[in-house]
Amino acid sequence: AVKCGSELPAMFDGVKLAAVATVLYIIVRCLNLKSPTAPPEITYQDTALSHYLLKSCPLLTKEYIPPLLWGKSGHLQTALYGKMGRVNTPTPCGVRKFLPMQDGATATFDLFEALGDHSTGDDITMVICPGIGNHSEKNYIRTFVDHSQRQGYRCAVLNHLGALPNMELTSPRMFTYGCTWEFAAMVGYIKRAFPETLLVVVGFSLGGNLVCKFLGENQSNQDRVLCCVSVCQGYSALRAQETFLQWDQCRRLYNFVLADNLKKLILSHSLSSSNIGDADLSRLYAATSLMQIDDSIMRKFHGYSSLKEYYEKESCVHYIHKVTVPLLLVNSSDDPLVHQSLLAIPRTLTEKMPNVIFALTQHGGHLGFFEGAVLFPQPLTWMDKVIVEYTDAICHWEKNRPSYLSERDLQPFLKS
Repeated sequence: AVKCGSELPAMFDGVKLAAVATVLYIIVRCLNLKSPTAPPEITYQDTALSHYLLKSCPLLTKEYIPPLLWGKSGHLQTALYGKMGRVNTPTPCGVRKFLPMQDGATATFDLFEALGDHSTGDDITMVICPGIGNHSEKNYIRTFVDHSQRQGYRCAVLNHLGALPNMELTSPRMFTYGCTWEFAAMVGYIKRAFPETLLVVVGFSLGGNLVCKFLGENQSNQDRVLCCVSVCQGYSALRAQETFLQWDQCRRLYNFVLADNLKKLILSHSLSSSNIGDADLSRLYAATSLMQIDDSIMRKFHGYSSLKEYYEKESCVHYIHKVTVPLLLVNSSDDPLVHQSLLAIPRTLTEKMPNVIFALTQHGGHLGFFEGAVLFPQPLTWMDKVIVEYTDAICHWEKNRPSYLSERDLQPFLKS
């Protein structure tokens, strides 16, 4: 009996030790703590422009180091971005502009003036398209705008149609995955209001798809555009559709959360019964995925006959190869929303297009890219800094190009 009693505490100690070891193992696995930090994987063609950019943009060639304790988890990076956007968010002061559209819709964007001269001395405007259902008041947009203003950029930020709180729709239509009408109206306004300005096009997530599609739709859309930067987009809704229903990387859960947010946004507006009938409304209430909402509501705003047609026509994958201005495509390997198979699209593009650079980070999640030492992230992210660094380099390249480049050097970048 004495022997048995002495074994029980030892056994309990063993169970406790095993439990602690299991918890630690799960934490290490979930937080991905053993994953090494690394510089972004850069895919590009061997051109004078690429060499100049990689030399001028150290952030693209040095290690991206996320916060030690949680920054190597794509889920935590994504969740932190989704919940709070950024830390210590500034409040840039802008003016809201209202643009009447031909179909009765009212596009809105916010205009933020530069807080100093640009290093080239030129007048440069960033035309920015946020992610799904986002607008200029989102924290990650405000942080990026403030940083860009301080580097001498004027910023114009599109508010997706129907996304602004307390802003009523003036037509029975909302933003969709690839409708470029409002973005085109904003760009047109900027070109008219500032005839000397040069443009830098920036898109985040869904906004990345939209701006690349806009530039590729018509060659004239690239007039006065210095470059384009797209961050965390998926390139093809049709290919992404299947991956978004998988449980791998919890994509099905993210799909549900995004669908729930979009559903609330749609239901916050009084849309005409010509677009949403009772049957569609019932399907909307029952929807648990973005695809179900797109099929019952979104595709009908533009009269697409099927979900397949909607995704094919609205994805930038069919237009992006027509973009001839310098193009930086940024994605993260641990982005839980963008399946690895979709990254074949930008990789293939760089093989065909000398103007494209594809940067793939090891960590960063979806629009996270937080930097920091151990626990607390810095207010500015790697993403904010790399966009401005790349853009600055392009601005200086354009400014100085004629003086030191031969016609042969320029050939890959001349518009056909």
